[in-house]
Amino acid sequence: MFPKPIEKSTPGVRIAYNVVLPVALIVWLLPLIAIFLTSIRPGGDINAGNMFGWPSSFQLIDNYSAVFTQSKALSYLWNSMKITLPATALAVALSCLTGYALSAYRFKWAVPLFFLFVAGNFVPFQILMVPVRDFSVSTGLYDSITGLVLFHAAFQTGFCTLFMRNFMKALPYELIESARIEGVNEWQIFWHIVLPLVRPAVAALSVLVFTFLWNDYFWATVLINGDDLLPITAGVRSLNGQFVSQWHLVSAASLLAALPPVIMFFAMQKHFIAGLTLGATKG
Repeated sequence: MFPKPIEKSTPGVRIAYNVVLPVALIVWLLPLIAIFLTSIRPGGDINAGNMFGWPSSFQLIDNYSAVFTQSKALSYLWNSMKITLPATALAVALSCLTGYALSAYRFKWAVPLFFLFVAGNFVPFQILMVPVRDFSVSTGLYDSITGLVLFHAAFQTGFCTLFMRNFMKALPYELIESARIEGVNEWQIFWHIVLPLVRPAVAALSVLVFTFLWNDYFWATVLINGDDLLPITAGVRSLNGQFVSQWHLVSAASLLAALPPVIMFFAMQKHFIAGLTLGATKG
């Protein structure tokens, strides 16, 4: 039922595994390597057609410092923080509450309501572009950080509820029943019993949602009109002018924009892996 561990395979399979794995890793990393080489090459190399070859000179410091001097990179990074952190906290908090309600309460519409949250994840978000934009304009949320935070939290709550409800459903229901018999109210059950048990799942979900929202480009361009409120993912396009394309600076800015999710993942790697494996074994 489960794949055989590579240590128990035949010598030929182990040799093939040790050869193929590094090759597959290099192929997978090739786009990232190409972006990094582009970010440290001079702009003349790209204009001369040297886009994938060895750089004629290395301008690591010059290119990365130009990102901050020729664009509002610091402002864009700060906007990304102001958008991503509140939206992540709001989506995770709401999903913990809805996940607890859908898993702990046995009412008639629990399963249909849960399926409604699941069905929302299958709606292509591109078809919602026009109605969401019109709604944001009519409510005064268009071209604002607050509007982007609220819409991100709303769109992510469906997936987050699916995630948290399944983890909370796996908890022994007897814990909640015994607490109710002892007279503990629902908020105390949620805060002192359920939430500590699913803390690794909350950490894993926070990492996933933070990465999703930080890397968002679509809604940032739909719901933000000016350049002052753009996040870093959409702000890097300002490095390309109408007649001049500075792809070496765009590559440098893109790598800088990718650093916060990578740092957060490694900082919470232990909790992330624990959350993904929570409930995988018993005993």
